Formats: sequence, structure tokens, C-alpha cells
Amino acid sequence: MAVTNIVIPIIETKVMSIVLVGDSPLICHRFSEKAQKQMLDKQNKSAMQARPLRDREAEYMESLYHISDGVYGFPASGFKGAAVSACRFLDLKMTEARGAFHIPGDLLEIFGDPPRMREDIVRLSMNKPDFRYRGEFPKWFVEVPVRFNAGALSESQIVNLFNVAGFGVGIGEWRPEKDGRYGMFHVATGEEHIGLAEGISAIRAARA
Repeated sequence: MAVTNIVIPIIETKVMSIVLVGDSPLICHRFSEKAQKQMLDKQNKSAMQARPLRDREAEYMESLYHISDGVYGFPASGFKGAAVSACRFLDLKMTEARGAFHIPGDLLEIFGDPPRMREDIVRLSMNKPDFRYRGEFPKWFVEVPVRFNAGALSESQIVNLFNVAGFGVGIGEWRPEKDGRYGMFHVATGEEHIGLAEGISAIRAARA
């Protein structure tokens, strides 16, 4: 049996780093272990227990994504999801873009103002009101590493995709995609990018 030589085209991958700057506060709402347990108990039809007294500080801290003591982040998947969703505003197919670039890591560190607690009234099932205590970053920025297929997307397309995502999609709670105005951002360019990138490097060097 003859052996056929198979030529596999090389995928030209590149890596770039962009800095996203918040244009509106970022609201975090991590799915806490307590909430996961309550959902599991409900699915398993476990006996309902009396609702404990609310601990606002605990709920606030549980809403944040902790990287280490005093260092917070946001899921990398949230940024990719925003960029993929932005394809509907551009001449790009979401299915193709999803496989054309990746954001390494699980959590990306959030820089800027420290988080603060916010109290909001939300509507639950049966339109019943309830309070939510969540973390909010008033002023924030984040460095996003992007590994992409240069044969499918260019650097300028990546930048434009994230810029459009920041305006029309956003991240976190009450973002534009969900009829809100929080979690909006833009891609830093020029002197703004240089200044923020140097600031991030200095912060990381000080921790080392």
C-alpha cells in the first residue's frame, strides 16, 4: 500500500497584549459556593432550612473573584465572550471568531480603584424584590493577552473587535448587552497604552 505524503499547513499564531480601560464601573457577581449549594439542594429536593441572617460583608466579598489577598480579577472567558458577541456588529461570524483567538488563563487581574460594596434592589421570581450586595470597581483597567490565528484575524481586527465589544456588549452585571450601562470599556492606544502598561509592570515588579 502506497504511503501518501500529507502536507499539513502551519497555523501562523501570534500573541499580542491589549489594555482595556473601563468607561463605566464594573460590577462583579461571582456564583458563590453558597448559591451553588442552594441550587443543588433545590434540585435534589433537600429539606429547606431556615434562611440565616444576611451578612452583607460576606456576600460582597463572595461576589468578587479573588486571585490572592487583596488582588482581584475577572474571568478571561468573560472578555472573550464579549468580543465574540461583538461580531454581530461587524462583518464577522461568531462561530469563526470563537476559534480564531483565545485568551490564556482563568482570571485576569483588575487594576485601578479598589472594589467597593454596592447595595441594589433586584427582582426575583414572582417579581419579589430582594437586596444584593456586590463588588464594584469604579475606575478599572486590565491587561488582556490574546493568542490569535494571524491567517484569520489581524491585529487591527482584534483591537477593533474588543473596542466594539466594550461599547456594545460590556462585561459583568448590568452591561449594555443586558440593557445596562456598566462594564463598558475601550482599548487603550498610544500614550494611554504605554502609560498603563508601564504601571502594570511596576505593580507586578513591586510584588516580586
